[in-house]
Amino acid sequence: MADGKENPRRSWAAIDGKWTFNGQSARYGGSEDGTDGIALTPDSLRSGRVSARVRLSDTSRGVGRILLGYDAESGRHYSVGLGGHGSAYTLDAFESGQRKHESIARKGASSQLERDTWYQVEVDLRGRNVSLTVDRVLVINQKLPYPPSGAQIGLFASGSGDVTFDGFAVDGSLPKAFVVMKFEEPYDNLYREVIRPVCKKSGFDVERADDVFRPGIILQDIVNSLLDSDLVIAEVTPPNPNVFYELGYAHALDKPTVLLARRGGELPFDISGYRVIFYDDTIGGKPQVEKTLNKHLENIMRGKIA
Repeated sequence: MADGKENPRRSWAAIDGKWTFNGQSARYGGSEDGTDGIALTPDSLRSGRVSARVRLSDTSRGVGRILLGYDAESGRHYSVGLGGHGSAYTLDAFESGQRKHESIARKGASSQLERDTWYQVEVDLRGRNVSLTVDRVLVINQKLPYPPSGAQIGLFASGSGDVTFDGFAVDGSLPKAFVVMKFEEPYDNLYREVIRPVCKKSGFDVERADDVFRPGIILQDIVNSLLDSDLVIAEVTPPNPNVFYELGYAHALDKPTVLLARRGGELPFDISGYRVIFYDDTIGGKPQVEKTLNKHLENIMRGKIA
């Protein structure tokens, strides 16, 4: 065995299938009866990158993928990487209730993969968007149909031959909260004194629309921030067209959203049915809105609010 610097110890848990582990490496021993292999790590990932080298001994039936968003209670998860459904590169979802894998994106044919050859696989998760890069070539870039149920990650393998993973590495970043609101007082103060500190305390990287303006097309900057975000927070008290445009775009993307509004105001009919945190713009109202917002963010982090 290599020393700790070359092959640092990583904890693994074999959930399904026959596995052997050595530091950052894992090998699935194959199965003749079609049993899939699942191995989990203690790592959680809401946003960031997972990479590994993957080698298939049988490319016609072999599958070697990174597993994302595993929910320990339901077993629901996504997997993305090499093989499956007769394709070279696959992103699919496992629905525990249906006990089957549903293909979301497929590229190439399995015959294009070479057996016993190492492939560098990198999976990037940003909000609801997943990309797969193989040997530095982007092969899949796809929006997930629904947010991951969990945050645990690991490996997924299938086929009758060995599937080997090496150099498993995680480069996580904080999940991102994107805030849309009118840029004036008292909303600027709400952002500085309540929204930003509560988001940071709850484990989110937070930015507001005016934080992302760069040379170029401002609307595209905002659209990109909405696409990359894990959560959208909108202050909807004043009927601001920009805010409602951005909120509508977030809803079209099926982003988790939290709405804030000053108590006593009347919400437009279009959003009156959504969950809203009403707050009093007083010194005494600040602790309550902090507490309620923090609870919402914690639920989102646990996957209880989609």
